[in-house]
Amino acid sequence: MSDQRISDYLRTQISDLKSRGLYKSERTITSPQHAAIQVNGREVINFCANNYLGLANHPQVVAAAHEGLEKHGFGLASVRFICGTQDLHKTLEARISRFFGKEDTILYTSCFDANGGLFEPLLTEEDAILSDALNHASIIDGVRLCKAKRFRYAHNDMADLEKQLQDASGCRFRMIFTDSVFSMDGDIANLAAICELADKYDAIVGIDDCHGTGHLGDGGRGGAEVAGVLDRIDIITSTLGKTWGGGSGGFTTGRAEVIDWLRNRSRPYLFSNSVPPPLAYAALSTLDLIESGQAMRQRLQANTKRMRAGLEGAGFTIKPGPTPILPVMLGDAALASKMADRLLEHGIYVIGFSYPVVPQGQARIRLQVSAAHSDAQIEHAIASFTAVGQELGILRQ
Repeated sequence: MSDQRISDYLRTQISDLKSRGLYKSERTITSPQHAAIQVNGREVINFCANNYLGLANHPQVVAAAHEGLEKHGFGLASVRFICGTQDLHKTLEARISRFFGKEDTILYTSCFDANGGLFEPLLTEEDAILSDALNHASIIDGVRLCKAKRFRYAHNDMADLEKQLQDASGCRFRMIFTDSVFSMDGDIANLAAICELADKYDAIVGIDDCHGTGHLGDGGRGGAEVAGVLDRIDIITSTLGKTWGGGSGGFTTGRAEVIDWLRNRSRPYLFSNSVPPPLAYAALSTLDLIESGQAMRQRLQANTKRMRAGLEGAGFTIKPGPTPILPVMLGDAALASKMADRLLEHGIYVIGFSYPVVPQGQARIRLQVSAAHSDAQIEHAIASFTAVGQELGILRQ
């Protein structure tokens, strides 16, 4: 196929996406990430960042990144096992291990890489992976790289998970792996029940805690802390790119033998550059803020309750859940995109989500509340959603 032929083909596919309201354009931000940002030359209130505690531009975190740059340099220009491991990386891994109460931790450049490099080194065709139907794309892709037998259970359906465990009974190792917080719906996996089933069927439990780490639980240790099963989770993958400062980087934490094996066999770790020193240094500073961040977590909970109550009171349908992820369900992809555009005119920055990010017919606008949002910003968002909802015929006037 010539370059021109594939260009012509892709042009028609892109045109089709646009006609169906599924095309994903990007808006340019000209300010640091915060509760209010500059977009297209104007200030808008930001409700679509994973900046749950408002730490992405925290002065202490920015200062730490500068200090890391000055003390440890910009980058390592190498992978970890050749000449890319600094004392800084070992310090951060040890801190993360202590934070979660695990034996060891391995850093990656993203949690997508952590998930992509987890399953293939640990499991073979003799083994089984049991995965929630709504797991993140990084988990799905990581599982695809592995030769283990795949069992997909209905979302948060413990009866179906038990059936799948029974079907996998002939396998050597069985690993149940799930998001702890589901990023599009905002609900939490039933981790207590999953751990009970894992004990019953001798299975390993692993979770991706990207949308829970830092802000969920009394100590910010995520979905497993909320469920009271942190000590029963064998493997946790998570990110430094959301609540944890909003930069880049990810990690896997768990038993020492698992982490040691990943250091020797996990391809994204072996063949990717080290996490840059400024990011690692900033992550250490962010962890200090998270460990002393009970007031921020309480503020986030209050903001979330206020936003949910206001939107539901106006007549919007929001998926239930205890997290600061609030999916405003609209159904139609074009409507979700149009509503997001109209809200931007009201000074509210949100994004419409549609297939393939969410299932067909379940288009939505996903709000993500932050501890950094003020009461006035929350109230302005509720009023703007109400006005645009009435204008577009979503709500009765």
